[in-house]
Amino acid sequence: MKKTLLLVGTLLGMSGTGCGAPEDVSPESDASPIEFEAPDNQTVSAAALTTTGCTQLTARSVISNGHDGNVPANTMDSNLGTRWSRLGKGSWIDYDLGSIQKVAGVSVAWHQGNLRANDFFVSVSPDGYTYTQVYSGKSSGKTAAAETYSFPTINTRRVRVTFQGNSLNEWASIAEARACSSTSSTVPPTEPTPTPEPTPNPTPEQPQPGNGASVVWVGDFETNSRSQWSHTQMVSADRLALVSSPLRQGRYALKATVRKGDDPINSSGNRNELVRMTREPVNSEYYYRFSTMFDSSFPSAKTWQLFTQWHHEGNSGSPPVEFYVYGEEIRLNIGGNPGTIVWRTPLVRGRWLDFIFHVKWSPDSKVGFVELYLDGKVVLPKRFIATQYKGQLNYLKVGLYRNDTISPVGIVYHDGWTMARKLEDVISPTTVLKAP
Repeated sequence: MKKTLLLVGTLLGMSGTGCGAPEDVSPESDASPIEFEAPDNQTVSAAALTTTGCTQLTARSVISNGHDGNVPANTMDSNLGTRWSRLGKGSWIDYDLGSIQKVAGVSVAWHQGNLRANDFFVSVSPDGYTYTQVYSGKSSGKTAAAETYSFPTINTRRVRVTFQGNSLNEWASIAEARACSSTSSTVPPTEPTPTPEPTPNPTPEQPQPGNGASVVWVGDFETNSRSQWSHTQMVSADRLALVSSPLRQGRYALKATVRKGDDPINSSGNRNELVRMTREPVNSEYYYRFSTMFDSSFPSAKTWQLFTQWHHEGNSGSPPVEFYVYGEEIRLNIGGNPGTIVWRTPLVRGRWLDFIFHVKWSPDSKVGFVELYLDGKVVLPKRFIATQYKGQLNYLKVGLYRNDTISPVGIVYHDGWTMARKLEDVISPTTVLKAP
């Protein structure tokens, strides 16, 4: 089996128009969700883990919304001496079974489960967007071995365990976990000897092509905060608000609001944006999944209104990659101003739009390319074009940035941001990808 620890970037300072005050940054906010993945030609044996009352299913990968250096892959190594840990209620760990399967429960071995009872709930999803809660309860607090928690059988691909606190503190800590294809009543087995907690010391590194991890970052707002992102550029917290409705997936989405005069960085235009210092290396290749919905009141204006952009590290000029609204069209422009409009479609309000953006980052037009899916259909076949400016890496900005001549309030919703190296990690397993 493969295990990879990947911490994406440290918080980097920016100058000029790209500068904003750090906000909502926790110690692990730059730690990317980690994927544990079985090699393509084999499955991972979980036989070494005893799960009373559970017929185990083997997950293909696992991610979480953060960790303290004890990575989520540890919960799939059949070793009760290792664990995944994260501080805070709302911490979650999410298992991808690789395909739609019948699931009737989960078996969880809580780290130091004989010393504390954990409150949690279980949610399932067929596509990684829409989650349904199927179980809520508490561990026994009497054993550090696996306990099985049953619920009515459901067809699903992803199984997520969300921690809600425990009887001693607010540390989420799971030694092992398995989804179950069938269950029976569980009797807590004899307790194993508790293992002392090691002190992790992970080494951060920038994501590099081919280093083994596929999902390198998730910015889906399921922390009920902006902590998955590097920092903000906003005039006040209400302009980049976490909301429970409307949602595309999970329990929270981002509501970005811009009013005339909003200028948090003393630059051109009006904006309120989240920033993620992705800084993709030259010749790296990624898939980005994100969902966007324009409010029914979103203004129509014959000028630019950016909702997603990859900005260059320079402090002037148009970004090399920008998704924006012009009048009643959504457009993708590559190459700055004037650049090249490589794709356009009519603006739709009040409905979630699901994007998958496939990019090879390069200043060389013979090497770099873009490809775009919308709602499961290829709408822009692979097109070779320069996606970076020479000598400058890009970083991601999401929210709303528009011409300062626009008067009406603008509202855009964002959800489900995922950055990965493989298409299968950003598509719904039930989606049929169609040719243009």
